[in-house]
Amino acid sequence: MADQLSYGHSGGVIEPKGQFINVIVNKKTIYKSITLSEPSVTVVGNNANARHIFSAETEADGKPGSARVGVLQVWTKQDGRWKLLARQAFRLPT
Repeated sequence: MADQLSYGHSGGVIEPKGQFINVIVNKKTIYKSITLSEPSVTVVGNNANARHIFSAETEADGKPGSARVGVLQVWTKQDGRWKLLARQAFRLPT
């Protein structure tokens, strides 16, 4: 992840890198399964746009949940490595 990470959830919550890492490290949300489908990537110089459908089974505060959302990620090449710069999830039409 890039230090400037902006991680957007489909419900409107936006987390900077430190907050995003804190959620994972402290297991506030546990991902039981994750499936990524319909991937597409476009690379332009040192930047890339990646899209996919994110499906997951989760547990938060002891309660099971699930998610199926679209995701746009922006990646940037820094020091020869691809790093996630921005991610935004969005609700899919039903």
